[in-house]
This record gives sequence, structure tokens and C-alpha cells, in this order.
Amino acid sequence: MSRARAPIGLGVRIDGVSKAYETREGEDLLALDRIDLEIRAGEFVAVVGPSGCGKSTLLSMLAGLIRATSGTIRIDGAPLTGPHPGAGVVFQSDHLLYWRTVLDNVLLPIEIKRRPLAGYAARAEELLAQVGLAGFSAKMPSELSGGMRQRVAICRALIQEPGLLLMDEPFGALDALTREQLIMDLQTMWLAVGNTVLFITHGIDEAIFLADRVIVMSPRPGRIDLDLAIDIPRPRRWKEIHENAAFLAAARKVREIFEAKGVLAAD
Repeated sequence: MSRARAPIGLGVRIDGVSKAYETREGEDLLALDRIDLEIRAGEFVAVVGPSGCGKSTLLSMLAGLIRATSGTIRIDGAPLTGPHPGAGVVFQSDHLLYWRTVLDNVLLPIEIKRRPLAGYAARAEELLAQVGLAGFSAKMPSELSGGMRQRVAICRALIQEPGLLLMDEPFGALDALTREQLIMDLQTMWLAVGNTVLFITHGIDEAIFLADRVIVMSPRPGRIDLDLAIDIPRPRRWKEIHENAAFLAAARKVREIFEAKGVLAAD
């Protein structure tokens, strides 16, 4: 599938990044240990690893929400010192404002940046239609299911067409059918926009299906155990992907890493 628009992605470079937290006892707990990672502009990179390996910490640092203990992060060549104006974030919880309509929630980033809302309303409606929410713009979050609210949260992140989209286990709390549909929706929207995506997940299949590269992290302290290129043509179809030889080979490599670390039991 060719992309409908020119890529808008931002490049990311992470050099020697570590993160330690101070415990209540005053000791340092090392969450991430000397992470080196380069993400090319317009690339979709998924990070998969066990709970507590520092995946969400890494994303929070890229979002400018927390600082690294050591090392440097650059976005499009510039050192990151706080939230980047070209980045959007989607969390596992939708964080919608319950007193605002669906449309007003989607337009919130535009309002915060004091851009003219009228110029983005049509785009917001278009995004909602792409994720199956045409006709829901006047609804309130309380009238939506969990999956529908997460669709709104994704539209809210995409409305400003962020050059870097950071997604922290956005489908983790959803049922299997809703999750499958949102995975397909995300692939379609990413192919159309061409931004850079860092996608955090526990799901091996989900990571391989969506990504150009899968980064496999070790148990804490988080280190990169594997940087795996995924060479599967797009668009990919969820109902067919599990019969694809390249997909099965990639899944086997990831599972072997987790088995060696004791994260998964070997057969």
C-alpha cells in the first residue's frame, strides 16, 4: 500500500540512556541500563518485554515526562529537554475528559495549542469515521464502551498529525475482538500519515504484526536483547498473518529470547 501523504516522521536517537529510581529506603533501583536505539523517521518500532523491564519508563522519557539519569535523547537531532511539540502520546487508559463530547475531546490538543478549531473539525470527524465512530461526535465518554473510548484517544493523538506517536500498551485492557480491529485501524492510519511510532506492548504477535522492527527487552534492569527487522509486506492482515513464514520465524526468535531469560517456559 502506498502512503497517501508525504511522511512526517521525526527521527529519534537514544544514546547510553539509563534510568534509576530512588526507593523509600534511599537505595537506587536501576530500571533501564545503557539503552542505545535509533529510530528512523517514519519507522514503526514496537518494544516488547516482561512487566517491570522499563518499557513504559523509556516511553515516558521520550515523551519528555521524566528525565534520564544518564545518556542523551535527541529528536530530529535536537536534545530532548521536555515534552516535544511534535509528539503525541496514547496511554493504556484513555484519559478522556468526561464533561466534553467526543469531538471536543479529539480537538483538545488543538485547543491547548490555540490553533483555530474550525480548521480541524472536519479532520476530527474524518479520523472518527476511520475508526468506526462516524456519528458519535456529540456523544459523551460515558456513553461509549472501553474500546470506543480508546479509539477516541487515538484520534485525539492523531489530530495534530504528530511526527512522533508514542503508544504505551494502548490495547492492553481491551477484549480480543476490539483489540484486533484497533490493530488493523492503527496500521491503516499509520500507512496514511507516515509518522514515526514507538509502540509499547506485552504482545509478541501484536508487535510483529504492526512493526518494521521489534525491540526485545530483558527483565529489569531493562536492556535491549534483540533488535529484529520485520520483513513482511504491507498492508498486513491479522487473519492471515499467523500463516506467514516470516511472521512465525520472528515470533520464534522473540520467544527464544524470553525462554532463555526465564520469562516464558520452554516447551
